[in-house]
Amino acid sequence: MSIDFDTIVNLAKKRGFVFQSSEIYGGLRSAYDYGPLGVELLRNVKEQWWHSMVRMREDVVGIDSAIIQAPSVWEASGHLASFTDPLVECTNCNNRFRQDKLETLDQCPSCGKRDTFTEAKNFNLMFKTHMGPVESPDNAVYLRPETAQGIFINFENVRRTSRMRLPFGIAQIGKSFRNEITPGQFVFRTREFEQMEMEFFCRPEEADEWFNYWIDERKRWYVDLGMKEENVRFREHDADELSHYSAGTFDVDYRFPWGFDELEGIANRTDFDLKAHMERSGKDLTYFDQESGERFVPYVIEPAAGATRTTFAFLLDAYDEEEVRGDTRTVLRLDKRLAPLKVAVLPLSKKPELVEVTTALAADLRPLWPIEHDITQAIGRRYRRQDEIGTPYCITVDFDTLEDHAVTVRDRDTMAQDRVAMDQVATYLRERLG
Repeated sequence: MSIDFDTIVNLAKKRGFVFQSSEIYGGLRSAYDYGPLGVELLRNVKEQWWHSMVRMREDVVGIDSAIIQAPSVWEASGHLASFTDPLVECTNCNNRFRQDKLETLDQCPSCGKRDTFTEAKNFNLMFKTHMGPVESPDNAVYLRPETAQGIFINFENVRRTSRMRLPFGIAQIGKSFRNEITPGQFVFRTREFEQMEMEFFCRPEEADEWFNYWIDERKRWYVDLGMKEENVRFREHDADELSHYSAGTFDVDYRFPWGFDELEGIANRTDFDLKAHMERSGKDLTYFDQESGERFVPYVIEPAAGATRTTFAFLLDAYDEEEVRGDTRTVLRLDKRLAPLKVAVLPLSKKPELVEVTTALAADLRPLWPIEHDITQAIGRRYRRQDEIGTPYCITVDFDTLEDHAVTVRDRDTMAQDRVAMDQVATYLRERLG
């Protein structure tokens, strides 16, 4: 179904997925806080990426590098010189815009005046700060705009300590910061965000093969987690779009309410980064192949995804509405691995004898899965709330439970109900949730 942008934004705020940052002070533009459900969904997306990229592979290991790195890192990588967007300013209303994102340069989209834009200037997207008690050019540092460089500068550390042989990858999940000129579209484009990046090092002659491999592998990951294939496309960059380090790039695009936009980039970064850091640092980052006796600089294939964008896309993709007995039921059909809560335990009423049973059952299940014990409102409303936040299973304790020691387990997607003995509930759920 086609989803209205405001509908999903309102659901995210209403149900505690995402809040405006600093809301009690009027909010900070393009900054968001993840609420109780949002943080679980985001963690699950990152966990599934890590599980697929690191835990299930013997040729990939992980690191967690510092957010603040030596300024020389960004000089070597080219970010100080070329990590820029073209900025124009309206001389009438003084609003600034990315030139490449404007539909027309003839009219300002803010004030409507014509022919008021200045000449474009390059605007560096990195956040600059200072280390130590005194601000001076000598102690200027930057918040990282990507996690990739922390991997490149640790290439030899990881290779040596992990005894990795080519081909192998180094993965990382972490915060990055970009001083976007025109952030917007909810959590899609923000100045503070999380990335899931992996740098896969290989022999130069094998780079094309691994490039194609990772394109296929990344598509499989999205579809395996329930994203609809018709909402995902792979778009190859034209020559004039390629980054200065890239010999080829594909974008993984998702069909957002405003159209297809980027979730992930898969790039052949060649040997640009390792060579650049070798030249700037004077350290040897070559690889010696003991079998062939060759020494060379590896090529790098990089799948780099936005964790926050991907979480938003899964939220959009799971949203569904259907008519049930004359009422509209809103359902988040999230893959069970991504659902923030796996189980809701519900007494049919607030009668003490039922709440006593659900309290004990919830305590038994809580070590196994994220659960909610909800005793408020009518049972139908509680079912609808759990549907709306994507909880796969609801367990209802009714008055018959006191006699037959069984509960009703309701499936989110089909609304089918099974009667299950209380001592078999964990086994029943484990078979379905893992």
